[in-house]
Amino acid sequence: MTAILVADDHAIVRRGLMQLLAGELPGLRFGESETAAATVAAARSGEWDLLILDISLPGRSGLDVLKDVKAARPKLPVLILSMQHQPSYAARALKGGALGYVGKSHARTHLVAAIRKVARGERFLPPELAESLAFDLMQPSGGSTHQSLSDREFQILCCIGEGTPPRQIASELGVSVKTVATHRARLLAKLGLRNNAEVVQYVIAHDLLPKRE
Repeated sequence: MTAILVADDHAIVRRGLMQLLAGELPGLRFGESETAAATVAAARSGEWDLLILDISLPGRSGLDVLKDVKAARPKLPVLILSMQHQPSYAARALKGGALGYVGKSHARTHLVAAIRKVARGERFLPPELAESLAFDLMQPSGGSTHQSLSDREFQILCCIGEGTPPRQIASELGVSVKTVATHRARLLAKLGLRNNAEVVQYVIAHDLLPKRE
């Protein structure tokens, strides 16, 4: 492993990660990107051994970026490094093609081990997240749950839960307001919810509110 691409919208986070890894894994070459578009372009054009990807990037969701990267470079190992520590986010990232998922609050403890495993093509989850994910998947569904939602529906569910207006959701996700409305109707039907107030209650009850840096 000689080259790692670090994708995060905060320069101080990128610098901190590269400094940490340079000390633990000497001889690495780094690239960096801060937007969704720049990350996809860099992944396509560079010879990288690993992509460290934040799930929240300007322009598009990290889950969307992950899909584009895996379509362009299917063999490129991807490790998600995110503020979102909830099992639902990790499950979607792994389903989308990521090999590992580490919360930023646990980066110093787990990042180097995660990079070594993911670079070898192996999966990595911190023990506490793996346990939570396994426990979550073993629970009886009791009908439709957010696990049945598409990635776009899940993104809109979380945005509505935060109280984000439709136009802002559309702008953040790069879609039309009509598309947001269509996905909202679908997720309401799948979850058996009637309105945005019930969406907010659902998101809070299931600990799906996105964490902010």
